[in-house]
Amino acid sequence: MKTNTTAKLKKTGNRNSTKISSKIWVLISLSAAMLVWWLLSINPQTSRSFPNAVVVFKSMKTMIDRGVFFTDIGSSLISVGAGFAIGFAIALPVAILMAWYRPVRNIIEPWIQFIRNIPPLAYVPLIVISAGVGRKPQIIVITIATFLTMAITIYQGVVNIDETLIKAARVLGAKDKDIFLKVIAPATLPFIITAIRLGASVALTTLIAAESTGATGGVGMRIRALNNSFDSAPMLLYIIVIGVIGITLEKLIKMAERRLTGWQEKREV
Repeated sequence: MKTNTTAKLKKTGNRNSTKISSKIWVLISLSAAMLVWWLLSINPQTSRSFPNAVVVFKSMKTMIDRGVFFTDIGSSLISVGAGFAIGFAIALPVAILMAWYRPVRNIIEPWIQFIRNIPPLAYVPLIVISAGVGRKPQIIVITIATFLTMAITIYQGVVNIDETLIKAARVLGAKDKDIFLKVIAPATLPFIITAIRLGASVALTTLIAAESTGATGGVGMRIRALNNSFDSAPMLLYIIVIGVIGITLEKLIKMAERRLTGWQEKREV
């Protein structure tokens, strides 16, 4: 009896929550975040690190007047976009080869597992020594980080495909190319999109490390420079910018996911 009552209450709670529009939930979440921010800004112990929103957004005008705000964002987006694209272009075939051919998996997988546990900040100086300063080492670092994440995710998607589907295709006379295009590719698509989502997130989180040495512009370089001068307001502004870019990319990827994998059944939460 108690279990039934609990289940009914849970259903009622879910039904009531669905009556509130998603925009209202976003507004509630944003209001809660602003409240926490305000509390941090008036607390003597945290006010220096978290100046109030007015001060932070005033610093945007200062950075725009200096002519660096949009230049930094553009520079970082170029590095993130290039590193992500190269990482994905390498990860997709490597993941499929690892899942399809055991010798390839035995050779490559241990190295992927080894390197992915090393923080990018650890090998950035070595890449700068080899590739020099500028954009090139940034792209290399982001490429490595995104490749490692996406390769593992796509690989897991390929190996988890129902073996029965592949065997049935072979019985019907399908060749490797047909199996890949008509069985593996559709079944792996949700994992590929998940890999893209994770790769985009990793590209942004690696940005600070990628731009920490030898960069002449970019959000990560600017945060490091502002950190040296303890200028917390624009520093917090740039951190917020990274978060906004991340949320925007997440929304765009979700839109693409709904269009490409609308056939996939999902559990309603």
